[in-house]
Amino acid sequence: MKNTKSSYSFLLLIHAVIALVVFTIPFLSKLYALLILVVGFFIVYRTKNKNNEVLLVAGYLVGVEVFLRMTGGNLNNEFVKFGVTFFMLLGMIYSNFSTNAFIYWFFLILLIPSILITSTVFNPSVDIKKSLVFNLSGPVCLAISSIYMFRRRILFSDLQNVLVAMGLPLVSTTVYLFLFNPSVRDVVTGTQSNFETSGGFGPNQVSTALGLGMFVFFTQLILFSKSKKAIIINGFLLLFMTYRGIVTFSRGGVITAAVMIVCLLALLYSFSNARGKSKFVLVFIVTGIMGVGVWGYSSIQTNGLIQKRYANQDAAGRVKKDRLGGREEIMGEEITIFMDNPILGIGAGMGKQVRKETFGESAASHNEITRMLSEHGLFGIFGLALLFITPFVVYVNNRQHLYFLSFFIFWLLTINHAAMRTAAPAFVYALSLLLVQVKIPEKTENLID
Repeated sequence: MKNTKSSYSFLLLIHAVIALVVFTIPFLSKLYALLILVVGFFIVYRTKNKNNEVLLVAGYLVGVEVFLRMTGGNLNNEFVKFGVTFFMLLGMIYSNFSTNAFIYWFFLILLIPSILITSTVFNPSVDIKKSLVFNLSGPVCLAISSIYMFRRRILFSDLQNVLVAMGLPLVSTTVYLFLFNPSVRDVVTGTQSNFETSGGFGPNQVSTALGLGMFVFFTQLILFSKSKKAIIINGFLLLFMTYRGIVTFSRGGVITAAVMIVCLLALLYSFSNARGKSKFVLVFIVTGIMGVGVWGYSSIQTNGLIQKRYANQDAAGRVKKDRLGGREEIMGEEITIFMDNPILGIGAGMGKQVRKETFGESAASHNEITRMLSEHGLFGIFGLALLFITPFVVYVNNRQHLYFLSFFIFWLLTINHAAMRTAAPAFVYALSLLLVQVKIPEKTENLID
């Protein structure tokens, strides 16, 4: 997990070129996806996962997922979730896992009752297998990733390399968005989420990915930029991703990134000595100036419409009735379904069909919490409680994990507006369970508690 300044710049350049090549020859996106799996497997097989190489490969898959989806490179919608799960299992084969991770095996067991309920459903209009895979691939990916990472020791510098692995393909994503739509001003006509500025793909998922990229390059900027060149590169990438994230007109990813950054700064400030805190005043000021600057530029490019979007107004300035793009209605329906089926729920993956039959609403859920309640009932409550409590129990003796709160917040906010459509919330949640050491210990063996 070693990285040099020259290789970092070179990798960033390579990923900008990847975006250009795929934009020119879209078919190569599928080849790129297959190449990631083959090269990733070769790296892990050759190293026997001695330095948690599976985290680098899985992190890269998480970062590249939206890029593959918008360019047609995904073999199927769950390609990356399956890939991450595979590499986490491969990591367990080579490096074992903590026996205390049984709690996440228990989480998987809690999913079984709803699977059995769904299996008994006979409805020709419902593809049971597809519904189960769509709704359970995220929770399963989260559980397997958590089992591998539970209290696994890792150096902070190596954890940052995992973030960089996620960030590199997000550079490709951002460059591709620019190539797809170089002039934001020409395509923004309203305050709804914009597919043109999102590469023709779902703005919600693009915003989520770019929000994660914003956090990655913010950490690179304030913690790992040791030269003027590094400051300029990371600062530019941060501003570029922030701008492209804002102009998707999907608020979830950008707001999540902002909260992650605030949490990180608050944690760093609280652990700093008096001299360090004085330096952080400058960091706060510079961060604020950058934020105001990119927001102002975005406002100019969108003719002020972005301000109306975040104020929950339409293009005419009228306040919209709903604040979450119709998600409130779906969430309310799911809570009603839970109240009617509080013990076992209605079955995994059956929410969309039941809402269609009961309320005439066939849209898929955007909120993983209310989906767990309606489809898994009481078992869903137990599962959610486990997911909420366990990371904080681990963190009690894990205070050097400077990204803990940011990772947890990313998972929590993302599953509330984008469910677990991508592998990002599952993988990032699991990263919060790592035992991070900022200083190099006397023995740097790959151990798990």
